[in-house]
This record gives sequence, C-alpha cells and structure tokens, in this order.
Amino acid sequence: MTAAAAGAGATAETVFTFDATPIVFGDGCFDEVDFQVARLGVTRALLVCDPHVAASGLAGRLAAALAARGITSEVYDQIAGEPSEESARAAIAAAQGGGFDGFVGVGGGSALDTAKLCALFATHGGELLDYVNKPIGQGRQVPGPVLPLIAVPTTSGTGSEVTSVIVLDFPRLGLKTGISHRYLRPRVAVVDPLLSLSCPRGVTAAAGLDALAHALEAFTARPYGARLHSTPEERPPYQGAGPLTDALAARAIELVGRSLRRAVSEGSDLDARRDMALAATSAGIAFGNAGVHVPHALAYPIASLKHAWSPPGYPGGAAFVPHGLAVAVTSPATYRRLQSASPERCREAARLLDGSDDLATAFARLMAAVGAPATLGELGYEESDLPALIEGALKQQRLLTMAPWDVTAADLEAIVRASL
Repeated sequence: MTAAAAGAGATAETVFTFDATPIVFGDGCFDEVDFQVARLGVTRALLVCDPHVAASGLAGRLAAALAARGITSEVYDQIAGEPSEESARAAIAAAQGGGFDGFVGVGGGSALDTAKLCALFATHGGELLDYVNKPIGQGRQVPGPVLPLIAVPTTSGTGSEVTSVIVLDFPRLGLKTGISHRYLRPRVAVVDPLLSLSCPRGVTAAAGLDALAHALEAFTARPYGARLHSTPEERPPYQGAGPLTDALAARAIELVGRSLRRAVSEGSDLDARRDMALAATSAGIAFGNAGVHVPHALAYPIASLKHAWSPPGYPGGAAFVPHGLAVAVTSPATYRRLQSASPERCREAARLLDGSDDLATAFARLMAAVGAPATLGELGYEESDLPALIEGALKQQRLLTMAPWDVTAADLEAIVRASL
C-alpha cells in the first residue's frame, strides 16, 4: 500500500536499512572456511550438504581442516531436492541433538536454507510452523540472534548465502512459503567460483535465471519511500527498492546478460562462472533488502502443486520444478504487465540485460538460449489449474506487496493465462 492509498494523515517512509553479510569471494577461498569457523568461536560444527557435495569430497576436506584447528564436526547430507516440511524436520532433529555451536552450509540453496533452519531451531527451539510466514504459519519473529552459520554456495543463483530467507515446500498444502528474519542471515558467506565448475548444465541454467529474477524483481520493486513509515522494530526485511539495492541489482542484471549463456554452454569457462557467482551474490543482497514480487509469488505454487515433470540436466531424475524455472516461466508475462506500471525501470533493465528496450522479450530470449521451458504447459499445468495457482500466489502477500502496482487476483490470472 502506498502512503497516498492509506488515506489522510499517513506518513511515507523516509528511512531504509541495508543489511549485508560479510563476504569472502574468489578462486580457492573455500580453503578459508575453517579459519572463518574458528574466528567465530565455534568448537563443534554441523556441516550441512547434499549427498553430491559429500561424495565430491568437499565435506570431508572441510572436516579435516576443522579437525586440524581442534574443531569437531559431523556431516549431515540427507538433503534430497528442495527443502520440504519432512526434510526440514529431519534436519532440525539432527541439529538439536548433536551439541553443535555452529553450522556450515555447503551446496545450493537447499543446503544453505536447511543450514539456516538448523541454526534457528538449535538456538531457539519451537515448532516449524511457529516461524513460517502467515497465513500458512504463525509468522512469529525470531526472538534473537542464532548460532553462527557460514554459507558456502556451490551454485550461482539463490543468493541464500547473503539473505534472511528460508524457502520451504509444504506438499500437503500444495504450496511453498518461507521464514524470513534478519537474524537468519549467515554470519559469513564464502563464495568460491571454482566450486561451481562442476555444476551441471541444467542446474546452471535454472540457478542463473533465479539470480536474474532476484535482480530484476529487486530493481522493479516498489520504492522504499512508497511504504508507510514504520518503527525500527516493525521495519520488514523487504523494504522496497533504494539506491544501494538498485546499484547491486543493475550490476547483477548486466553480469547475467553477459555470462549466463557461456556458463551454460561451456561450464569450464571460469570467467563466466566468476561473473555468475558475483551476480548471484549481488542479486541476493539486493533482493534481500528490496524484496521480490509477482514471479516469485507465483513460483511457490508452481513448484509445489505438481511434481510430474523431471528437469533435464539434474542428477537423479526426480520429478520437480526447480525454483529458478518456476520463477522464470511467468516472468515474461509479468514484465509485459509491469511495463505499463514502471516503463522506465523496465527499459533500463532491458538495456542492461541485452541492449534492447523490451524487458519481457529480452527475458524470454535468454530463457530460450539456455533451454528453459517457456510455458506452464511444458511443466504439466493446464487451464483447470489456474484457481489453485492463483490462490497459492495470493497467500504470498509478503511478496506481492513489493510489486510496483497493487496486484489483484485478476492480474495474476492474466499473467498465468499468458504463461500457459
């Protein structure tokens, strides 16, 4: 809601905050993770990763480096796909029962988000739905800082290494939602582009489109000054676009436009991998402060309602819609609608992305170039699924309120129809 829409006497926001995780970036910086763990005073760490990261030897390598510093550790690698209610409960039980005083997440967004859950519940306890966003959960505030967490991404997309967000799938409810609080930001992000060199083509494409979506939605979000004034205690993590988030988002858009195609087609291109690692982290900081909006709100039900499509290029052959593809598939239609609400922003973003002046077309062109599905129909959705998709998106008000126009159910229906 804008200050004008709130009626007489409303006061527009004049203040924004900008939170950012300290970042260690560069080729080979994975070898500094043990130093960062020790620096934070951790004596017993849980290393959270997926089976592929464990099999690669990274977890064992880190455990040995920690042991050399006198820090004990255990590896938790039972992460299958994106975090779900079931997998979250299992990880929380492991975190609460091991006497850990610090956590290291190594992997894609699933591992990093699971590590955040471990840090949260090992510190404060409670039930999973206590902290999940309303109306799905109770939306309780995290009561205080959590145990130290270091985030080490091996993909370039989610930006989870620098955000305050945990995304969870609730299959029994048919939607995704999340937990968001500034205390959930990792204490340190260690971003080593070398770790992404083995990332499969399909994963690289989906993650890269997610990074682009984060940057574009932060860049086109409602300005922070369009919110109503709030006290410091009430100020939300997502505050709207501002000068600092604009600068990071713009740079991320430019980097993705320059390098995602090469990172997908030539995975060993280290320059492209560096660009994408920097883009993902920059976009993560941007959207972690400014917020995301319509494509992400729609992505949650898109990724959760049906598990009938197996993404090519993903190991294991599981049926699911990767988050980046779920976000991307409605982005062109969203930006066609948004161009009337925020034309200058959309034109500027298109110029940054590929030198054109039509953001919807530029986004669709990049999707095609990296082999992403262009329609919801390709993911198994039909017109009969529209009501459930719209209902699921409407529950994501934390995101929809960041759009630069007041989004209605009719807007969402038009966007979804155009994306079938």
